[in-house]
Amino acid sequence: MILTGNKIDEEVGNGKIIIRPFSPAAVTTNSYDLTLGSRLLEYTDDVIDPKKQPHTREFDIPDEGFEMRRGQFLLGCSNEFVGSDFYVPIVHAKSSIARLGLFIHITSGLFDIGCKCNVTFHLYATMPIKLYKNMPIAQITFWKTTGDIKLYHGKYQNDHGPVASRIYKDFK
Repeated sequence: MILTGNKIDEEVGNGKIIIRPFSPAAVTTNSYDLTLGSRLLEYTDDVIDPKKQPHTREFDIPDEGFEMRRGQFLLGCSNEFVGSDFYVPIVHAKSSIARLGLFIHITSGLFDIGCKCNVTFHLYATMPIKLYKNMPIAQITFWKTTGDIKLYHGKYQNDHGPVASRIYKDFK
């Protein structure tokens, strides 16, 4: 069962949902709008080997925006630090941005209960597009569960900023 916007607002107030910073204006009918943070991350390896920690370059989005090239892949993140020990957060791209040709895949769109972090966005430009810090880019919903809850304690807990893959840790 999905929480309504009013219930999300209430549960943030009760401390059962974490959204920091929180803006009442970002609450919608049944979700909360997430905005793009100020940093982007790009892989710099010629070939990415999942068994090895990837090399990356991180940079700031300028005030005048950053133009992604067609076919470019970057990682970004939400300004908002989000999570819950009581509900399952699910993050979706905003369709209005996807309709401009920016494919946004969410790192684990289905969050584990107990995971708290900035959301990492996988950004792929199908055509040149400008990115601006603080632009609305995704939305998060919260879902009730049934059954016993086991909280997440994995390798992406408490992430801040855009985060490269850590799959190499699974090979050890």
